[in-house]
Amino acid sequence: MARFCLPRDVYHGKGSLAELKNFKGKRAMICVGGGSMKKFGFLQKAEDYLKEAGFEVEIFEGIESDPSVETVMKGAVAMAEFKPDWIVAIGGGSPIDAAKAMWIKYEYPDCTFEDMCKVFGIPELRRKAHFCAVSSTSGTATEVTAFSIITNYQNGVKYPIADFEITPDVAIVDPELAETMPKKLVAHTGMDAMTHAVEAYVSTANCDFTDPLAIHAIEMIQENLVKSYNEDMAARDAMHNAQCLAGMAFSNALLGIVHSMAHKTGAAFADYGAHIIHGAANAMYLPKVIAFNAKDETAKKRYGVIADYMHLGGSNDDEKVELLIKYLRKMNDDMNIPHCIKNYGKDSYPTEQGFVPEEVFLERLPKIAELAIGDACTGSNPRQPSQEEMEKLLKCCYYDTEVDF
Repeated sequence: MARFCLPRDVYHGKGSLAELKNFKGKRAMICVGGGSMKKFGFLQKAEDYLKEAGFEVEIFEGIESDPSVETVMKGAVAMAEFKPDWIVAIGGGSPIDAAKAMWIKYEYPDCTFEDMCKVFGIPELRRKAHFCAVSSTSGTATEVTAFSIITNYQNGVKYPIADFEITPDVAIVDPELAETMPKKLVAHTGMDAMTHAVEAYVSTANCDFTDPLAIHAIEMIQENLVKSYNEDMAARDAMHNAQCLAGMAFSNALLGIVHSMAHKTGAAFADYGAHIIHGAANAMYLPKVIAFNAKDETAKKRYGVIADYMHLGGSNDDEKVELLIKYLRKMNDDMNIPHCIKNYGKDSYPTEQGFVPEEVFLERLPKIAELAIGDACTGSNPRQPSQEEMEKLLKCCYYDTEVDF
């Protein structure tokens, strides 16, 4: 038996943020990140709508990109003091992910971060509060997923929390919020969404319920992402829906080692002054992982199906896989995303010599590979890598060399 889980309600389309004024409850805590939601007036709108519905509102703001364990614990304390019956997270993946983890700690004060990271081991939530997620970026789809990514900065590792309990009760997918994204964020979140859809389709946990969502998301991303990057707002609105469909797919079909590697490399070199941004990491690693996974016949056939839906041509599955890889690499070129860690600059743009020195990468490689194999996303990858294979694959992602194993 398998389970397919989505939010009870998904409100979508322009102006759907206004649904907040129809919520019922007494106290709502809004969790938000940096200044963009405030700058563009969406935070004020959310607060006003909730107050119109009769809520007392408190705001927890300043959630950082790649939210930390410390921020999660601080937010949980604020919730324990305010006692909300609704948690409303608004913004990109970071504030929504952080708020999900805060929610767990708020409902179960004795729960440790290590407890949260036990895959599908979270006790029943909603004893104290319900959860609404309002997405402002078109990539993570955390507004509809059973996942949250939290960073432990003490060891430089990103940890996925995975449990259907943290699937939001309500998702608001209002494209007006996404229209404010800067171009770099459009590129990174968009390739994150493409990776979600591709990995969900070839995952060993794929099913009849997830496949149509993944395939249609891929078609929509192919049609709209680069246009969105080039400031086509109709395409950007479509991307907001596409990423949500991809999220619905992967939340139920799970992911693969593109995400495992992105989780474990993202903060691994923070002591050199930057992170490898999650969406950019996915964009760089996806073509390499496709080449690796395509050695598995079932995965190769499914990549071929993706290529067919994208109308890429090819007379057999081997050719289709090559054309798919080529197409994804061109998307990276079109949106100024580098092809490998070696050429990844601190600003995320391509450069001759990136911020991660070769000797540092090689020194940390065995541990990163070990952590990637142990990541929650690895179990549903169609080809299970050994330690040696994961190290070789990560080297290909560093140097942009061919995957021939």
